[in-house]
Amino acid sequence: MKNSREINPRDSNSESPWQSVVSPDAAFAQVTDAFDVIIVGAGITGLTTGLLLQKAGKKCLILEAGKVGFGTTGGTSAHLNTFFDATYPEIEHDFSVQAARQVADSGKDAMGIITALVKEYGIDCDLEYKDAYLFSENETETDQLLEILEASRRAGIDVSEANHNDLPVPFERSLRFTQQGQFQPLKYINGLLAAFRQLGGAILENSFVTEHKELDNGMEVLAGERTFRAAHLVYATHIPPGITAFSFRCAPYRSYVLGLRLKDGNYPTGLAYDMQEPYHYFRTHVVEGEQILILGGEDHKTGHDDPEQAFANLEKYAREYYQVESVVYRWSSQYYIPVDGLPYIGRLAASGGNIYIATGFNGNGMMYGTLSGKILTDQILGIENLYGNLYTPSRLKPVAGFSEFVKENADVAWRFVADRFGAEELDKLSELQKGEGKVAEFKGEKLAVYKDQQGKVTALHPVCSHAGCIVNFNAAEQSWDCPCHGGRFDISGKVMCGPPRNDLSQIDL
Repeated sequence: MKNSREINPRDSNSESPWQSVVSPDAAFAQVTDAFDVIIVGAGITGLTTGLLLQKAGKKCLILEAGKVGFGTTGGTSAHLNTFFDATYPEIEHDFSVQAARQVADSGKDAMGIITALVKEYGIDCDLEYKDAYLFSENETETDQLLEILEASRRAGIDVSEANHNDLPVPFERSLRFTQQGQFQPLKYINGLLAAFRQLGGAILENSFVTEHKELDNGMEVLAGERTFRAAHLVYATHIPPGITAFSFRCAPYRSYVLGLRLKDGNYPTGLAYDMQEPYHYFRTHVVEGEQILILGGEDHKTGHDDPEQAFANLEKYAREYYQVESVVYRWSSQYYIPVDGLPYIGRLAASGGNIYIATGFNGNGMMYGTLSGKILTDQILGIENLYGNLYTPSRLKPVAGFSEFVKENADVAWRFVADRFGAEELDKLSELQKGEGKVAEFKGEKLAVYKDQQGKVTALHPVCSHAGCIVNFNAAEQSWDCPCHGGRFDISGKVMCGPPRNDLSQIDL
């Protein structure tokens, strides 16, 4: 659906329906070098944190590498749920029954924060409350569904069995969760931005943070040619930069989404989710005056599998059940799965108490990003948060997370070795098709080579600047993606997202 109109940029080549709402210019000419809090990242996590801190009287600076909403907030499918990708039976098993109740309560609180901010600041963001349906399609899934029903009730979630699933997809059993929701994410964070600025908050776009230093009296942050200082530093960047424990405790995944125009108007009225692995998710949104079916799924680990095939599989699935007139949008976005199922939100113990993170949101970024804003604000203000211990980054749950930790990091180790010996030989650069990229041997050197639509060839050093893995080409997004920790680079080698701090170096052919 791209044309000559202006769209809000994000960290991918594909266009989501939210990008037609362009964020206002957020660069300030007058920015001092000393603040109470510096927040890195202007998505839902960073802007919620900034607004709540600014309301509490703190002087905040938000530094954004791209433009407001450049990261996953601009590519979310924007479901608001009080049930999460880590199900309540899983949380009971891996943590405790009490922990499951806390997760449920934290979800309700996140929903309440969004509702309150929309009301307080008059944010027009298409916020709607919907019923959500989770349904099974076979006996095994039905057994799991009934476990979810009982554990969700124990956690205090309003859920009951339903006689439909709001879809033309056949099912065995269905659950209905009340008071779930959806919104337009860029409209929402633009509202947060306006309120943040009105309260005196400062923000700089196109300011990629390359380094931070811990000082005796706070933090020093380097962004481009400028240095800023603050008492506290918050990384609201989806995953903390550099090589940290969270590079190994959170696995990067991409999810694929289609925006579909239907022939018969048979659009869902609520939200819906199947129980396949990976699961599909459904909802309807009015975009530029017309209803669009939003259908997502086909998730896989970043840098693995074929993105174009994922889109093809998703479209094939859609046409099995819907009378599709056209595919209006198709886009993908990144998220991180934590090894024990719950996100890491709060103060980094090893930092001396001045650095805070929020990561591992799984597919629930809008909810956990909002919750992070509240938890981080309370901790910076010295207020004990009800959920601080549950989501603390310093927790270690060996029973819950060990098997996932081994699986994900064994894959990382395999990639680190195998990709160095698996690149195909490329005798002639002319073998590359326009718009194609591949890692190949050329004149005895391994290169990440790309040919644009005009035939110009760009060569990059293919070793990810984060931890040394070999990048893969993502044809759907026209990017170089690291299969180990999810670092992503554009075709010129510039960091787009993930933990890398340095670009891929260019090689002169």
